[in-house]
Amino acid sequence: MEPILKLYRGYANDQELIVMGHVFKATSIKEYDFQKKNLKNATSIINMFRIKTQSNADVYLEHNNSKIHTKTLKDGYFKFCVPLDKINNYGWIEYKVSLIYNNKPITTKESYIRPHKGNLGIISDIDDTFLVSHTLNPFKKLYIMLFRNINNRKIFKDVVSHYQALSSSGRSNNDEKNAFFYVSSSEWNLYRFITKFTEIHQLPKAVLLLKDIKTSLTDFFFTRRSNHNHKFEKIKHILEFYPNLKYVLLGDDSQDDPFLYEAICKIFPVTVKAVYIRQTGSHKKKAAIDALNTLESLKVAVCYFKNSSEAITHSKSIGII
Repeated sequence: MEPILKLYRGYANDQELIVMGHVFKATSIKEYDFQKKNLKNATSIINMFRIKTQSNADVYLEHNNSKIHTKTLKDGYFKFCVPLDKINNYGWIEYKVSLIYNNKPITTKESYIRPHKGNLGIISDIDDTFLVSHTLNPFKKLYIMLFRNINNRKIFKDVVSHYQALSSSGRSNNDEKNAFFYVSSSEWNLYRFITKFTEIHQLPKAVLLLKDIKTSLTDFFFTRRSNHNHKFEKIKHILEFYPNLKYVLLGDDSQDDPFLYEAICKIFPVTVKAVYIRQTGSHKKKAAIDALNTLESLKVAVCYFKNSSEAITHSKSIGII
């Protein structure tokens, strides 16, 4: 059996290209099967956390008629951050990475985004922002994750219309879309599930920035205990990587999104245009309201909403869709 090379969507600005992925050891464990139901789905989900990564594997990025070599880190993760020669291409661009096994190349293709010249970037959380996950009830969240396959997972009403409008905002050409990023405390193990879910529901194609991969059942059962410093650092990195974009941040009040976004807006006081927070409980949270009031004092448009139709109305009222 061959090792497995997985690539993730990358991103580029005018100076630098960033692409990343994992190398896994050869295994007889089958990939997550999107059609499995009930116990078979649970087994398939758990298997995503039983994978074994390959450290120090040689990987090669094919870029600009040359091969750039690096090695995987201890957890099998690799990341190429390379200078990007001046190119005229924008939008989604294909890239290739390969590894050598038994003197033969194993090559995988993915794409990275180089945003069209424009003024809007959108950063969204996943769980309970567009994917109904019941984060406030950890046992229910785990049950749904295990026993509901991807076709039975729910999305919030009207969220697709809102995201599609944000994606095409200010674009006269249908082929041009604003840069979208999904930043989550979910692990890289769930990458295929998340991308497939967004494709099924026709959400905008986006770069995913997730947490370090998990490789054991123990990790799986503690995977919902999230440290959100990862999200803060990833969002901060995006705003620094694309300093000329104006941003819309979307999240929910089930965990720390209002406070993460408050901190981001304090650091980037002229960059964030609007913040959207979904209400996940029966009542709005005072701490979230206080954080959003602070943002309003910084001239950031805010919307604390229960239904996405409210967010759409707000986005129209401030002229971003």
